[in-house]
Formats: sequence, C-alpha cells, structure tokens
Amino acid sequence: MKGKMNIYYDEEADYLEIFIGESRPNYGEEASDNITIFRDEKTNEVIGLGILNFKKRAKNLQGIKLDLPIDIGIFLKEA
Repeated sequence: MKGKMNIYYDEEADYLEIFIGESRPNYGEEASDNITIFRDEKTNEVIGLGILNFKKRAKNLQGIKLDLPIDIGIFLKEA
C-alpha cells in the first residue's frame, strides 16, 4: 500500500474512514462487527477501512484491535 492517508470522520454517524492512495473503485467486506475492510476492485489490495461507532470504541483506544492483511512502513527523512 502506497500513497497518502486520507482520513474522514462523520461525527453525526460516528463513522471513521481511512483510505490510502488515490480514490479508486472498491468494495467493502465486514472484518468484524461494525468494521469494514475496503479492497481495490481490480487487485483485491486492501486500500482502506471503516469503523462504525468509532467514538464509543475509542474511549479506550486499546479496545480497537484489527489484524489487517497489510504492512505499513514509516520512513523518516533526515533533516
């Protein structure tokens, strides 16, 4: 997964969406209760996730645990 992380939170619906990269056709599959994994329609690559009732779940951020089929690398650029 490469690209910029796009985060959208709908406070009224209490729904958090996180996507990586440019917008592209995708489909969602339920990973667990109120958690959706979004995959690219052509490649099946995981490109995002959605969490319903995020604020309620985030009261204790350790309470959100997902096993995603992705690796996320963080690269630090020296100054």
